[in-house]
Amino acid sequence: MVQEQDSRATSYTTLAAGEEFRHELEVKRSRFITVLRRADTEEAARDLVNGLRREFHDARHHCSAFVLGPDRGIQRSNDDGEPSGTAGIPMLEALIKRESAPGATDLSDVSAVVVRYFGGILLGAGGLVRAYSESVSSALDVAPLVRRRRLRICESSVPHAAAGRLENDLRAAGYVMAETSYGARDTVLRLAIADEPAEIAAAAERVLSLTAGKAGLTPTGTEWIDVPLP
Repeated sequence: MVQEQDSRATSYTTLAAGEEFRHELEVKRSRFITVLRRADTEEAARDLVNGLRREFHDARHHCSAFVLGPDRGIQRSNDDGEPSGTAGIPMLEALIKRESAPGATDLSDVSAVVVRYFGGILLGAGGLVRAYSESVSSALDVAPLVRRRRLRICESSVPHAAAGRLENDLRAAGYVMAETSYGARDTVLRLAIADEPAEIAAAAERVLSLTAGKAGLTPTGTEWIDVPLP
């Protein structure tokens, strides 16, 4: 979906799209089951909590935290019955302090829930803080992450017979391809390019060269695109 440039951020790190990611940690016989899910709205983030309350209906606590938006403008946490400040806040800090690269903390659009089954041994406030923080951090260690970048979408319309080869050549040159559409006679290829005049001009020259001057490149809107982490 094309979005307007309503964010100061041009990229951030998030979970790979798909199913939720789970990880379990045991601390002094208490089970801490962490579930991570990608979410871009508060409703989606809270849906994870509600679903896990139903799934783990016999658990004592379903603590949660989430960070949303390219600028990470929405941050929420909930202790769900644990002593104040010992669960939700440590979970939230594990999300917002997560480094995607040395010195870079930009994780967002992530909802985290830790389901706790009490093991009969009190952990104390410090023990709870460490357990909930480590639960989220350990889950992030094994969850697949991607870079989400705001890119300029540029379109090139070419005959159907030439589209496949052009797309392959552009991919081989390192360009990120967005959604392709098909008309009666032509295929519209969409490239996702860094929103810089020099980058767009270079891509236009590449398309002209690959099509012997028969196809151009037209910049349109911007779109958030998932790309692999470097």
